[in-house]
Amino acid sequence: MKVIVTGANGLLGSNLVRELLQRKHQVIAFIENGKTPITLEGLTIQLVYGNILDLPSLKKHFQKADYVIHCAAMTNVWPSRCEKTCEVNIQGTENVIEACLDLKIKRLVYIGTANSFGFGTENDLGNETKKYRSSVYKLDYMDSKKEAQQRVLKAVKERKLQAIVVNPTFMIGPYDSGPSSGEMILSLYRGKVPGYTVGGKNFVNVKDAAFAVVNGLTMGEVGECYILGNENLTFEEAFKRISKIIDVKPPRLKLPPVIVKSYGYVSSLIGKIFDSKPSVTYELAVISNHVHFYSAEKARRDLCLPQNSIDEGIKDCVNWFKENNILK
Repeated sequence: MKVIVTGANGLLGSNLVRELLQRKHQVIAFIENGKTPITLEGLTIQLVYGNILDLPSLKKHFQKADYVIHCAAMTNVWPSRCEKTCEVNIQGTENVIEACLDLKIKRLVYIGTANSFGFGTENDLGNETKKYRSSVYKLDYMDSKKEAQQRVLKAVKERKLQAIVVNPTFMIGPYDSGPSSGEMILSLYRGKVPGYTVGGKNFVNVKDAAFAVVNGLTMGEVGECYILGNENLTFEEAFKRISKIIDVKPPRLKLPPVIVKSYGYVSSLIGKIFDSKPSVTYELAVISNHVHFYSAEKARRDLCLPQNSIDEGIKDCVNWFKENNILK
């Protein structure tokens, strides 16, 4: 099986490539022009370079493959409203759809986000049937990913695109060169987390997510969405788990929501004035006080999503940071 992976050098993409190789598939890693894919060094794969906003570039490389996994996206949340984020996530996905239809790709697996569904609480978990609620945060990242997902599903319904959508929650694991989710681990390790907020989220080992995504090439029903998640944890619980593994004291101060939001507001205001990225934006401050819990039952059933402890993902992330001299 020949599989092309866009955004193959990201956290999920880097683990996806390894999962595909383990299953003896031929892998083409589609990398953004100008990027150095350090997480893919030494792997027996074909590297190609392009831009998902360039349709001819996509078609040129997609014609070499039978299946496409579309990971590439802009995940930045600063500034909260960003035309480029919308362009990459929406128009880029439209281009992927067009290339897949034109070249008769056997199946597209679109990597969405669990945020595209309504989040829930411990007693009422979010799932694939819950309506989108994250528009209240006014983040183009979340809104654009939701819109891109709708474009994929519309193409399935109206143009017979062979595609499924997978929606990971908060992934933790190795090859996080950004870093992305690993920034939480680094902040705790460096003692930069003064306390914990009252919110929480669903965590998943990135290797489990990658396993389910690759299964999605042949499993799951076309036109369906699958939340890839595992453990629902409050931030207090998550920080304790991470701190124990990296051998530091966990934050013990419970931060009142009004203080957190005020700090985020001031940080964002300063960021706008001095054109700099704040450590905590107002939008992230608001989100940190909400509980974003999800059920992954559908993916467990249809994609055989593993449910390994996120502790393993944390350890893998930490070890990778150590090996690459990031954990200093």
